[in-house]
Amino acid sequence: MKEWFDNYDARDWQTTTEGTVRFALLGLGWWTIDVALPAIANSELAEVTTLVSSSVEKAQRLAADNGVEHGISYDGFHDGEAADAYDAVYVGTPNAYHLEYVETAADLGKAVLCEKPMESTVERAERLVETCEQAGVDLMIAYRMHTDPAVRQARALIEDGFIGEPVSVYGNNSQPLLEMIPDHDQWRVDPELSGYGTSVMDLGIYSLNTARFLLGRDPVTVQARMSSHHEAFSAVPDERSGALLTLEDGVTMVTTSSQRAQEDTQLKITGTAGQIDMHPAFHGECRLHLSRGEVSGTVEQTAFDSQREMREEFDYFADRVLTGGEIVADGRHGLEDMRIIRAIHEAADTGEIVTLD
Repeated sequence: MKEWFDNYDARDWQTTTEGTVRFALLGLGWWTIDVALPAIANSELAEVTTLVSSSVEKAQRLAADNGVEHGISYDGFHDGEAADAYDAVYVGTPNAYHLEYVETAADLGKAVLCEKPMESTVERAERLVETCEQAGVDLMIAYRMHTDPAVRQARALIEDGFIGEPVSVYGNNSQPLLEMIPDHDQWRVDPELSGYGTSVMDLGIYSLNTARFLLGRDPVTVQARMSSHHEAFSAVPDERSGALLTLEDGVTMVTTSSQRAQEDTQLKITGTAGQIDMHPAFHGECRLHLSRGEVSGTVEQTAFDSQREMREEFDYFADRVLTGGEIVADGRHGLEDMRIIRAIHEAADTGEIVTLD
């Protein structure tokens, strides 16, 4: 199997090494400051020139601490302050705030890299996509797994027939949210900010989108069950969630997710001739376990942690902005995930099989 991985971390997507895209980062939580900011600092095609927060004092303090030129408030961003200093925005705020910041970015003619899920509801996500399309600005949804070398190698293996015809997919993503962030009023358990729920929106989307990326197939029907047990999850329906989906060409997918469970991430794809098991899959490193007939093995490669994954993501987006190339995870791609998530919640609420158009 070694020959499959001789160029494991080669950037098969890269089309330029020239130019720089200057970013404004919106939403200065721990992910943006501890992961995205250092990822861009180590990138080849991107730099940060502006930080944007609800507090101008916080933005200016973090800008000074990290050698960034501008720190401004959201009001200043909407007013066009420092607009000449950046070419693109990274939107890392809670889901329900994405639309308003993307609308301003589009008005300013700035390219947009928007965190997943792209908004809180399908309707708001549709408005977000239409806003960027009408303004003629690039929009990419931040699926960092798309540029993780392990995922790209898995896709190449599938395309080359390693597993034969895809038959089934199993995906799981779980974490102990309240241990990670011990705040029962945090935005991820507030449906006004998170959207349809918490576990599927924040975690289950990884299994769903990565399976779509690997197989090039979308769900056509959905069945689901979900429940909440801890008081912190009383406002959302999916502390625990499980769904059975039928993908195009009859591929069956089972996906589970929980915000109150042992951390675990897995995506296993089984075909008529072999199997690819990504375990761990999503939380900062991805390792491939390969099986075909009586041959099996684990691909031990340099782990890509969250910062390296984000570095690849920012450079991919910058590459496309600089060259005008096609963006694979564009707004229409992200909108399909929003429709799938809505269908999962509808199926759980009604107990019926939901068909996706």
